[in-house]
This record gives sequence, structure tokens and C-alpha cells, in this order.
Amino acid sequence: MKNFSNYNDFSRKEDLAFESRAIHGALGCEPITGAVSFPIYQTATFRHKALGQSTGFDYSRLQNPTRQELERTMAILENGMEGYALSSGQAANMALFTFLDPGDHVLLSDDIYGGTFRIGDDIFGKYGVNFEYVDMSDLEAVQKAMTPKTRMFFIETPTNPMMKVADIKALAELAHEAGALCVVDNTFLTPYFQRPIELGADVVVHSATKFIGGHNDTISGIVVVNRQDLADHMRLQLKSHGNGLDPFSSWLLLRGLKTLPLRMEKHNENGMKVANWLRTHPRVEKVYYAGFEDHKDYATMCKQASGFGSMISFTVDSVETVERTLANVDMIYFAESLGGTETLITYPMTQTHESIPADIREKLGITDRFLRLSVGLENVDDIIRDLNRALG
Repeated sequence: MKNFSNYNDFSRKEDLAFESRAIHGALGCEPITGAVSFPIYQTATFRHKALGQSTGFDYSRLQNPTRQELERTMAILENGMEGYALSSGQAANMALFTFLDPGDHVLLSDDIYGGTFRIGDDIFGKYGVNFEYVDMSDLEAVQKAMTPKTRMFFIETPTNPMMKVADIKALAELAHEAGALCVVDNTFLTPYFQRPIELGADVVVHSATKFIGGHNDTISGIVVVNRQDLADHMRLQLKSHGNGLDPFSSWLLLRGLKTLPLRMEKHNENGMKVANWLRTHPRVEKVYYAGFEDHKDYATMCKQASGFGSMISFTVDSVETVERTLANVDMIYFAESLGGTETLITYPMTQTHESIPADIREKLGITDRFLRLSVGLENVDDIIRDLNRALG
């Protein structure tokens, strides 16, 4: 019987493309029975044969075969050292931020997801960690914001929801010169379109609820690290905090990963068509999309990513148009989250970014006329038709 702790890493071979690695994962299939669909090990504990003899698993809070297969698969896809699956994207960020000490200074993208902002200001701020928000697409602004105590760059690219693009390689170099970690939230593009560790990042995080899972049916987070001290830290905090992902959700993510390349290609195709159409609508004043050739960071985007994704934000002409659109979308759902098969429209001011102070939201452009769209996998003509009818 094979020991799960010794896995066949054939998926790392250079002759296998990303699509093949996503399908076959780390073990590829369950090694005891040969089950092609990796099983859900719904167990709390594991039997030991004798004193000092372990199968490599002791207790599911510490390690579980289903979760381990997901973690190793994500490490393979992101080209990192080790991966960790947690109970949500927020749990992933919380676990990572516990690496910081009182007095440490963290630079974060200025229009970052509201939940990340809340973690920084309302939770870790109480323990003496200083969070500062800066436009990460502006290297000069980042340099000016750095202090001798800067220990981490936390980068969203593209950002949520203003779609700013940061130069990962340049920021990683800047962080490392200062002895700081470079962390990239890769939720919007996934490792299919962008692999930050290959560009110099130390850590990649995902709200795996989104494109990794891809079906709006589970809450989960992923951390992939490329340093041994970070790996040691993540194992300790998982053991201590008990925030590891459950076996069933781990299985759902493994299933989602098998179609990730196909889904991302369709998301990308639909996203580009919808973004270009929105620019033609008389009630739409501005569209934010990283795939526009006139986007100020388009060259950076093309340099470090192989696709643009399906996240779009846009400003309309009035609050009345916002209210009418949200009330009248039919096939499109007015709902939080993103990255699933269904197209979702969100009102960041009261949903994803309600934790951001009003003056900061206004400065960024997250106004009462601002909407965010996660373009799904439906027929693109149906998406456009529904938007056109709802916008009026």
C-alpha cells in the first residue's frame, strides 16, 4: 500500500502542459484503489498500526488526504513550494498576516477588497501592525510609502474593483531589496493566466471560492508559498487555529480545477466582448477592464499575464440607472462573489467594499453609480441582451 506522504510528482514534469497538470494533480488518482476521482476522506482521525507507526495522517485538523491532494495540486499549478487550503479567502489572509509582528509595516493595494481592508484596520491594527494603502501600479508611490519597518507588500492585480495592474516582477524586486515579503492575490486571473511566484513573489493567495472552485458552491481559500520559513509558519498556524478546509470542499475544488483552463478561456472571451459592448452603451460613462489596449497598464498586463479574465467594473449615468439595472437583471444575478459559471452583478458600495471609509471609496471612484460585473459562461449574446434590457 502506498503511503500518501510520498506522492508521485509527475505533474511537475516540463513535458506536461498546464491543462494536464490541472486534471491529474499531484497523485493523479487515489493510490490504494485506483479511484480516478480522488475520494472524500470524511474522517476526523486515522488509525495507527503501532507506537511510532503512522500512515502519514493523524487528525484531519492537521492533515487530510483530500485536502493534501488539493494543496499539492495548487503548489504544482502556481509553481510554489507548498500549498495550504483554508476555510475561506479571508481565513487565508488572516493566516498569512499572523506572520507579522507588532510594529511591522505593510503596504497594500489602495482599492483592495473590503474584507482585506477590514482585517488590516479592525483586527491586526489592534495588535500593532501598521497597514498603509498605496497605488501599487505606481512604483514611485510605493517607494515613497516604504519605511525601514516595511515587512510585506500585499498586491492585488488586477485590483478589486478598479482593475489597476501592478508590475509583480518590479514590486518583488523592490520588496526583496528592503527585506520584505511580496504577496500577490491571484484570485482574478488564477495560475492559468498569471503565476506570480514565477515573477518573483514569495506568496500567492486566492479566494478559491471564486474561479478556482468556479461553481459558486463552496467557500475556500488557498495560500501557496515559496519559502521554507513561510511553509513552517503556515503548518503551525493551521495546526493551532484549526482553519483548514474540510474534505468535501477540498474535493469540490479538485473537481473545479479539472475544468479551470476551459472555464478561464471562456470567461476571458466573454469578458472581452461584454467590456467592449458596455463602452458603446449610452448610459455607461466609464468601463474599467484590464484587457483594453488603452488601459494605462495594458503593457504590464500583457508582460505578466496570458489573459485578462472576466472582471469588469463600470460607472453609469445615475443612481436611478443603478437601481433599475439591479432590479431588472434576469438571467444575470444581483449577488455577491465572482468567478462562477453564472454572471453576477455587484454593487461594491454596499456589498464588497462597504468596509472602506466613504472618503476613500469616493477618491477611488467607488461611487453610488459604480457597478462590478463577473462575466460567466453563458452565451455572450444572452448576457449582453440581459444587460441592455436592464440598463434601459
